[in-house]
Amino acid sequence: MRDTTLAASPTRGFLTRTELAGAAILAILIFLVLPAILDPFRLNLYGKYLTYAFVAVGLVLCWGAGGILSLGQGVFFGLGGYCMAMFLKLEASTPEATAIQSTPGIPDFMDWNQVTALPWWWEPFHSLTFTLVAVVAVPVAFAFVIGMAMFRRRVGGVYFSIITQAIAAILTILIIGQQGYTGGVNGITDLRTLKGWDIRTDDAKEVLYLVNGVLLFACLGIAQFIRRSKAGRLLIAMRDREDRVRFSGYDVAAFKIFVFCVGAAFAAIGGAMFTLQVGFMSPSFVGIVPSIEMVIFCAVGGRHSILGAVWGALLVNLAKTGFSESFPELWQFGLGGLFIAVVLFFPEGLAGLWNRHVAPLPARLRRRPVPPQVPSPAAAPKKPMPPASPAGTSPAAAPAE
Repeated sequence: MRDTTLAASPTRGFLTRTELAGAAILAILIFLVLPAILDPFRLNLYGKYLTYAFVAVGLVLCWGAGGILSLGQGVFFGLGGYCMAMFLKLEASTPEATAIQSTPGIPDFMDWNQVTALPWWWEPFHSLTFTLVAVVAVPVAFAFVIGMAMFRRRVGGVYFSIITQAIAAILTILIIGQQGYTGGVNGITDLRTLKGWDIRTDDAKEVLYLVNGVLLFACLGIAQFIRRSKAGRLLIAMRDREDRVRFSGYDVAAFKIFVFCVGAAFAAIGGAMFTLQVGFMSPSFVGIVPSIEMVIFCAVGGRHSILGAVWGALLVNLAKTGFSESFPELWQFGLGGLFIAVVLFFPEGLAGLWNRHVAPLPARLRRRPVPPQVPSPAAAPKKPMPPASPAGTSPAAAPAE
């Protein structure tokens, strides 16, 4: 399918007028409108929605530009979230706070599972600096390994999607099985403070929401830069004519690995912010179902539009919340029906509808043809009178020679 969104945009500018207007509207909504009209609970809920937008933006680069459909983005979302959760849990597990445990100074779920010492790979997460680096580095390293194994062997298409889905299932099973070290099916819970700052208060939730928005726009800028760069144009060329790009001398696998790692980094940042916003992380956000939902966010918003991915994440999660509150037994059917309707009737998503019907409206109104003016009978020019005939004759009665 032709990428109409990218093809219609000039490559010499960083943002088109339409994209600039869309970014301004989104910024006004996130930073001004929602904080002004929502109570702390709902604002925190929208903050959680925005964390999913990080994943959707990464999928626009991977799937929309590069043609790489990953059904395992929940893996990177979860890895980033677990890295942040490990730091927060260690901060909450001081010897004083855990004095009633049989082994003070370790997380409570470890004590419940008869773990008597903190594992060595937990130790570095006492440092916030290490944690912030690990939030991005661990998922990117894992994505690099997957990319090297898959793209160097030219594994793509549906096979790559199935493999990433299998990786999501394997990681979920691994996290649940290692309950003594990961918290198991419950995950890492009861996260309270960040360097002594209580993240459960209303003021903290508002600050985290704003930080979330700033980081999201930073990722949007990075994604737009990549899309406008030579690498972005090569990704689109590889998506449409991979063999031609390879025969031209470019390392196709390297570009695919690069964009896959960028998508993993975006998802990991979203996962870390999710942990801060919600206060826990569990394997229910890592597996197959959440990974497919993340693809739905991108598809509904438009897989060729960076801003559309953000709107898709917001609207789908808003619909999901509404369905689950009004129809708790049927909301999954409603969400599935929404995805099917978008794929069948709006394959370019909401961004495609905007580009096709809304964005051209001002130009159409300016080019509206002026209806022709019909002159009134009084203003109509008079026809010339026929020349006078000789006396006593008429033109009809004149003899023919």
